[in-house]
Amino acid sequence: MIATSKDPVAAPKVAIEFAKTNEQFVILGGSMGKTVLNVDGVKALAALPSLDELRERSRPPGAPATKNCSALHPRPRPSLRACSGYASKSEAA
Repeated sequence: MIATSKDPVAAPKVAIEFAKTNEQFVILGGSMGKTVLNVDGVKALAALPSLDELRERSRPPGAPATKNCSALHPRPRPSLRACSGYASKSEAA
C-alpha cells in the first residue's frame, strides 16, 4: 500500500495509527521527496505536528487569520494606490 499527502506528516500519522490497531499492517519504510526513510524515519515524521497545527501555533492567541495577512502586507501595493487614486478623481468629476 502507498499513502500520499500534500502535508508531509499526514500520511505517516495515519499509517502509524492504523498500524497500532491492525497487526497485519506492517510499515516497512517510506520516502519524502528523494529521501528514503526506514521505519524509524516514518515514526519520526508521524511525531511532528502537521502544517495546520504549525500554522495555528504561529498565530497570536485570539487573533483571526486575517490579522496575520495584514501583518504580512501592511501597506497596499503602489499600483493599487494608483488605481484607487484614479477612481477617486473620476468620482469627483
